[in-house]
Amino acid sequence: MSGKTVIIIGSGFGGSVSALRLAEKGWHVTVLEQGQRLDDAAMAKAGTDPRALAWAPALGLKGFFAQDVFRHAGIVRGIGVGGGSLVYAAVLLEPRDAFYRDPAWAALSPDWRAELAPHYATARHMLGVAVNPYHGVQDDWLRGVAERMGAADSFGPVPQGIFFGDPAKAVADPFFDGEGPDRTGCNQCGRCITGCAYGAKNSLDRNYLYLAEKRGVQIQPERQVTHIEPLAGGGYLVHQRHPWDRTLRLPPLRADKVIVAAGALGTQELLFASRDRYRTLPDLPTSLGEHVRTNSEAIVGILADDPATDVTHGATISSHFYADAQTHITQNRFPQSYSFMKWYMGPLVDGEYPLRRALRTLWRFLAQPLASTRSFRAGNWYKRISVLTVMQQADNELAFGYGRTILRGFRHGLKSRISKGGRSPSYLPQANAAARAFAEASQGTPLNTLMESVGNLSVTAHILGGAVMAAHPEDGVIDRNHEVFGYPGLYVVDGAAIPANVGVNPSLTITALAERFAARFPSAS
Repeated sequence: MSGKTVIIIGSGFGGSVSALRLAEKGWHVTVLEQGQRLDDAAMAKAGTDPRALAWAPALGLKGFFAQDVFRHAGIVRGIGVGGGSLVYAAVLLEPRDAFYRDPAWAALSPDWRAELAPHYATARHMLGVAVNPYHGVQDDWLRGVAERMGAADSFGPVPQGIFFGDPAKAVADPFFDGEGPDRTGCNQCGRCITGCAYGAKNSLDRNYLYLAEKRGVQIQPERQVTHIEPLAGGGYLVHQRHPWDRTLRLPPLRADKVIVAAGALGTQELLFASRDRYRTLPDLPTSLGEHVRTNSEAIVGILADDPATDVTHGATISSHFYADAQTHITQNRFPQSYSFMKWYMGPLVDGEYPLRRALRTLWRFLAQPLASTRSFRAGNWYKRISVLTVMQQADNELAFGYGRTILRGFRHGLKSRISKGGRSPSYLPQANAAARAFAEASQGTPLNTLMESVGNLSVTAHILGGAVMAAHPEDGVIDRNHEVFGYPGLYVVDGAAIPANVGVNPSLTITALAERFAARFPSAS
């Protein structure tokens, strides 16, 4: 098999696309995933039990939802066979024009919109994009927000990777001429972000990965890659270990080509470890860890005052609007296992200056203890809470370094710092304005997350960059073909590669870029 083997590290959008397409081109493909392979029963349990949902192996929690806290950001991500698709809300939006024209990468293509258009089309087909046909009370309230903010014309249902068929019966695969798994229609359970246990969400285990395995791709779960080592005669050695069982010794694997697709955080950490800790990739560009973006977002909550309210019927996200040219807003339903987030919510407080805002928030707890702790004390909290995700097309960046850090118990890990344009904001006036408008429409109480209002942390599920595409290694880690500068046959194909702010949920864009990468990749023969 010399010259024909590929190891892909990670099974999210970039890794899954690469696995299927390279197998179709005759490569022998192995996918290494540090999380577990999940069945419907595990996902059903994760919808009600936070211990079954959380990924924290050091604490004995082996679910598939991870929360990482850095000095300047809080980041959530999915870990398991299917990566972020396990816990994303299946929103599949193409970004607006500013993304394609962003100076961070505009020079790398004569016309990014035209170049990516066929790959977006393929991604939409593979992910089964359909416009959500259901509309509930939470959507009515969001429409009211759009009207109050003068943006009613932009309100509408979201395009999603969900099968909106009959929830009462399974049908033969409706997407790939029967080659995919049987599917059941969406039952509106509101648990998209804890894994779909009913076969409705088009997560990667039901399309790209499913088809890849039928073509001989080997998926090995519970395999954490520690570092990558180039071989003198060409190719690479991939060193691995079990994510939590240190008594289990896993031998390194050889491959002619290696694709790193461990997500923006996982990819950066693996490359940093290979360069700075194990020193097996010493010539990785110094730009590693630069140009990290969070979609410049804020999260606000609105707790319905009526304890009998139940907003959980529907997909996690079902509608959206654009508050202005740079600001995109979606609503979110939360499942029962997200009830731990009631402790994250405090009073809504404005303020561009973080310290003043934090002090004002703490003063509200002292001066108005009952009102400020309403979220903590609310019964049926998950049924009453509506959450707005507010994303902006803004030019600000974080950067990551690497080393021992107190936030990781003095273990090696990523460390955030502020970069170009200032840190990603923890306060967006549009977010607080939307929360107040939603509270007015729904008869509820608007809330900020305390990580933002007190901790001055931008909280996101949409982390991008850190190993970005560029013309030269001084500006990025990979070239326009996703190949790492200075290391032939080593590639980065995931959100870490994207140098510009997408401004909306990025899954469709990651998928389209991975399709473009795979289309340009040579056949094995």
